[in-house]
Amino acid sequence: MMSSLNRMNTRIIPFSFSYHEPTSLEEALSLLSKLGADGKILAGGTDLIVKMKARQAEPRHIINIKKIKELRYITVDGDKIRIGALATWRDLEKSSHIISRIPSLLDAASVMGGVQIRNMATIAGNICNASPAADSAPPFLVHGARVKAMSENGARFVPIDSFFIAPGKTALMPEEMVVEIEIPLPPHSSSSAFLKLARTSMDLAKVSAAAYLKVDGGTIEEARVALGAVAPKPIRAPSVEKELIGKPATEETFKNASKHVVKDISPIDDIRSTASYRKKTSPYLVTDALLTALSRIGGEKR
Repeated sequence: MMSSLNRMNTRIIPFSFSYHEPTSLEEALSLLSKLGADGKILAGGTDLIVKMKARQAEPRHIINIKKIKELRYITVDGDKIRIGALATWRDLEKSSHIISRIPSLLDAASVMGGVQIRNMATIAGNICNASPAADSAPPFLVHGARVKAMSENGARFVPIDSFFIAPGKTALMPEEMVVEIEIPLPPHSSSSAFLKLARTSMDLAKVSAAAYLKVDGGTIEEARVALGAVAPKPIRAPSVEKELIGKPATEETFKNASKHVVKDISPIDDIRSTASYRKKTSPYLVTDALLTALSRIGGEKR
């Protein structure tokens, strides 16, 4: 009979598995092709190891990709920013490309765990964990990111809107791994912001929201809003976006539009919060995210 200790998060991983440490992408993809669903990618390990200790995940094979150095980068390539699968949250936090062009991701990094976690946890791992509360997801959603997945059969790009399927489930096939996240470079007349409410400064979000605005002559040309922890997966808020396009970029516009977010969300009660709290706070968080994004392109200040 299984000990109750094995259902707790201890320092012990209470089951056997085979360990693989490829030194090239080709070797990693070959292992995935052979092992399929029995293989699990280890990058930072800040989610996977915790789940293994609690027996929420029991992979038969661990494929540690940390030695594939060419997967750790954040670079600008033409009209896009490319983030490699091994880029950590700390890499993101220090990247001049992210600081200057994707402020919502910088916001997310500043509230994602402690420095020790950010030094280990990867951005790709955060989306592959597919938590509805993933801090990187709303910024990626409002910036129209896409995920580059690879297998031995080649590469394919998955729009971030289609990447999340359900809690803990993504569009990745068993033989695929994420090798890169690609973000279109936003125009200089735009900006973004990310905010979250949590029980403690390093906890997962009760509610999170990201906003992206492109403004011309005081009028909103483009608007994207995304939320986390209010649905089975991170989501866009089309009802809010529809109310913003073509309107003046003012606090009044944002408040009126943000009220419509309740049409897009489907929160639940869980250990972090209640559905009622999430419904009540979401419009205010969206308004604040929009105001912060606007302030970054010289608009109306808080």
